[in-house]
Amino acid sequence: MKNAAIRFRTGLPDYSDVTDPVYDWADSVYGCPTKQIPADAPTPLGKPVILTHYVDANLFHCMLTGRSVTGILHLINGTPIDAFSKKQPTVETATYGSEFVAARTCVEQIMDLRFTPRHLGVSIQGRSYMFGDNESVVNSSSRPDAKLHKRHVALSFHHVKEAVASNMLSFLHIDGVKNPADILSKHWGYQHIWSQLRTTLLFWVGDTADED
Repeated sequence: MKNAAIRFRTGLPDYSDVTDPVYDWADSVYGCPTKQIPADAPTPLGKPVILTHYVDANLFHCMLTGRSVTGILHLINGTPIDAFSKKQPTVETATYGSEFVAARTCVEQIMDLRFTPRHLGVSIQGRSYMFGDNESVVNSSSRPDAKLHKRHVALSFHHVKEAVASNMLSFLHIDGVKNPADILSKHWGYQHIWSQLRTTLLFWVGDTADED
């Protein structure tokens, strides 16, 4: 698309209106894990950044194998920096399972994205914000008292919950029609995603000096 452009936005995103419940994980099976911060990273310089991540899965995406697909979009402040769209390695028989596999993949990528900028001298402000549109998966990951009812997703379940317990990230629910990761996980027609999702990512118009 010759008219598309990804704008670099340096201003910190405003999440003051985001409801992020705070839970005490001390009495959970995860205890009080800490965020992994590299000890050999250089002293950060310049302005801090906030990492934002959108994740989604599409059940039974591949008609030949029955596998779902994972879609993930990563942003530094308001700038998209990486996109991931790939069939999952296992066949999931329910949306809950496919969404948890996607969430685990996103958490693994977040760990890498929090390490790399620090080794480049970038200061990361606070936790990362991961948004998903499956409310059951978000609640299961974010609450210490949530129980696992699908044993075959146990490792994904615990991996995501431990990341939340360590305060490395917040896993928050977002309406599916507002989740830009949908672009990477589903079979979309151009007209369906133009106004709501793609325009805000690829078609900022005007002088970049006028924006954050």
